[in-house]
Amino acid sequence: METKVLTQEEIQSLNNFRISRVNILEQIGACELTLIEIERQKIKIKNEFDKLAEEEEKFSLILQQKYGNGTINIEKGEFVSSTWFWLILRYL
Repeated sequence: METKVLTQEEIQSLNNFRISRVNILEQIGACELTLIEIERQKIKIKNEFDKLAEEEEKFSLILQQKYGNGTINIEKGEFVSSTWFWLILRYL
C-alpha cells in the first residue's frame, strides 16, 4: 500500500470543511432549541388565552343575569336592552 502526503493547502481545506460543518451543526442545534422554547411559549400563551376566554364567558354570563339580553357600548358605559325590540313586535 502506497502512502502519499497531502499538501498543506489540502489539509487546510479539509480542516475548513470540518470547521464549517461543526459550525452549521451548532447553528442547527441552536435553531432547534429556539424552536423548542418558542413552542413552550406558544403553549403558555394559548393557556393564558383559554383562561381569558373562560373569564370573559363567566363575566358575560354575570352581566347577562344582571342586565338581561342586549348590547354594551363600552365607550359610553351603556347597556342597551334588546327586550324593547320584542315588546314592539308583540304589539304589531
